Amino acid sequence: MGALDGKTVVLGVTGGIAAYKSCEVVSRLRKAGAKVHVIMTKNACQFVAPLTFETLSNNPCVTDTFDRPERWEVEHVALAKQADLFLIAPATANIMAKMACGIADDMLSTTVLATRAPVLLAPAMNTGMWENIATRENLETLKKRGVQFIGPEGGLLACGDVGAGRMSEPVQIVEKCAELLRREQDLAGLRVLVTAGPTREAVDPVRFITNRSSGKMGYAIAEAARQRGAEVTLVTGPVNLAVPAGVQTVPVQSTEDLLAAMLRLCPDQDIVIQAAAPADYKPEAAAPQKLKKQGDGRLTLHMVPTPDVARAVGQQKKPGQTLVGFAAETEKLTDHAQAKLESKNLDMIVANDVTKPGAGFDVDTNIAELITREDRRELPIMTKRALADAILTRVMELRKA
Repeated sequence: MGALDGKTVVLGVTGGIAAYKSCEVVSRLRKAGAKVHVIMTKNACQFVAPLTFETLSNNPCVTDTFDRPERWEVEHVALAKQADLFLIAPATANIMAKMACGIADDMLSTTVLATRAPVLLAPAMNTGMWENIATRENLETLKKRGVQFIGPEGGLLACGDVGAGRMSEPVQIVEKCAELLRREQDLAGLRVLVTAGPTREAVDPVRFITNRSSGKMGYAIAEAARQRGAEVTLVTGPVNLAVPAGVQTVPVQSTEDLLAAMLRLCPDQDIVIQAAAPADYKPEAAAPQKLKKQGDGRLTLHMVPTPDVARAVGQQKKPGQTLVGFAAETEKLTDHAQAKLESKNLDMIVANDVTKPGAGFDVDTNIAELITREDRRELPIMTKRALADAILTRVMELRKA
C-alpha cells in the first residue's frame, strides 16, 4: 500500500537541464503507488533519453503527436482522461507561454489543454526569464485559471547565475502531488506534534550511546499529517532523512533535549504522536576528554535512567488533547503495550514486535497493533507511510467519539 495507490499522474517533461531531476520524480511517484505516464517534448529528449522514463515508469514514453500507439485510441485524449493529476516538471517559460495562450502544437501542450485534471507546474529557467514581464503575466494568467505551482527555488543555476529559477527538489514536488491528490483534509486546523528518531547520550566528546531507530516511522507520520491538512511540528533526533515539505522541525540530541522541547511545545498541540526512541539510560557523567584504553582494555560505565518523556507529557495533558505513544517490544507485546498505555496517560499506543520480519529497524514496512482503552486492532504488514495514515485515521475516530 502506498500514499498514491490507484492514482494516475501524467508527467510532462520539457527541455531544460532540470529534466534529469524528473527521473527521481517518476521513481518517487511510483514508490508512493501512483501510475505514471510520461510525455516528453522534442527538446527534453536532448537532455534525457525516453528509454530512461520508460524504464522508470514501466509505461511507453510519448514524444511525438503522430506516433502510432500500441492500442487504437487518440493518445492525447486518452492520457488527458486518465490523469488524476497533470504534472509538468520542469516547466519552461515556453510551455507556460503556450498554456497561457492555449497553443497546442505538440503532444504535451495538446494533452494538457485537453485534460480536466488538476495541473501542477514546477518551473525551471534562467532567473532573467523567470523575472521577465512576459513570464510573470503568464504566471498570473495560469494561476487565475487554477493551475498550481511549486517553486522555483533560489540558488546557483546551471547557467552560473544566482537567483530564482531552480526547479524544486523531487521530494517536494511529490509531496505537493500527494497533497493535491489527497481529497481528505480531516486534520485541517489541527496542530500535530510528532517525534522521530533516536537520541544520543554522550560517553565522552567523541562517543555516544544510541539505538537503531531510523526515524522513518515518525517522518512518515509527519508527512501524512501535513498532507491531511495539519500544522505539523517534527521534533527529531539525529537521522539521515529528508524533512517533509511544509513541516517545521525542532532538532534534538539527548533525551533531556527531547524532554525540554516536549514540555515547551506540547501544551499548544491538539495531537501528540511520540514515535521517537529516546534512550532509557545514559552514562552517569560524560568524560570531559576522550577515554583511552588502559590495562586490560575493559571499560565500566555507570548508567543512570534518563527522564521518562512520555510520562512527563502525559502528566501535563490538557483537555481535548490526544496523546499517542509507541511500544517497540521483543516479547509480551500486548501486555507491555497496555501497561505503557495506562502508566503514561496515553489515548492510544502503537505496538510492534521488532523481531518480526518486516517490522524491525531501517525497513520501509511495519506490522503494528493499535491499542486503545476500548479495543485492539491488529494491522497486516504495510509500508510505514500507509501505517501513518492508519494511525491518523484511528486518532480522528477517537477524537470524534
